[in-house]
Amino acid sequence: MKKTGVILSGCGFLDGSEIHEAVLTLLALDRAGIEAVMLAPDIPQTHTVNHRTGEVEEGQMRNVLDESARIARGAVTDLALIDTLELDALILPGGYGAAKNLSDYAFKGAECSLNPDVAHAIRSFHTAGKPIGFICIAPALAAQVLGAEHPPLTIGNDPSTAEDLEKMGARHVDCPVWNAIVWNEGKVVSTPAYMLGPSIAEVAKGIDRLVEELARLL
Repeated sequence: MKKTGVILSGCGFLDGSEIHEAVLTLLALDRAGIEAVMLAPDIPQTHTVNHRTGEVEEGQMRNVLDESARIARGAVTDLALIDTLELDALILPGGYGAAKNLSDYAFKGAECSLNPDVAHAIRSFHTAGKPIGFICIAPALAAQVLGAEHPPLTIGNDPSTAEDLEKMGARHVDCPVWNAIVWNEGKVVSTPAYMLGPSIAEVAKGIDRLVEELARLL
């Protein structure tokens, strides 16, 4: 059975992984007969957000690996160990955690940098010719790492976010929520998911398509 690493960034779309996107990814992989191996960096969250009020909770600190374990039902591995796992592909769901914890894109835009373990994972899989999927805001991370190769990527239809991708070297592609864009040469697939919405059913179609294309590239 093929194995795909799923890099989580916490639990909750305002300060971690977008839970719907993460779970839909796991479901799509299972239906495709691909084993999901969940990973997350063992680092503090940038901050904690109350998801009922949308407000930052001052003084409350959470750990990205521990919070990701909520989605993974406990079965989550420190991302620093990724080279030991013999994975065939990689997927990064969205949520602000991708832009706040896995990178600082939420604060620095096109001048962002990535967590070193996240950057290593993307680079090493790309260099090895292994497929990588990026969901929602996560294509911004692909643009930062792979921008020199000008990959086509989705990011929804927000002009400023699309401009950031272009500044980092990527080619933004306007893609409907139910679809995914494939860079066959680089084995990169992306879908806008909740960058567009509007419903979990529509987001699921795009994630299903992403996993379908990822499986084709394996």
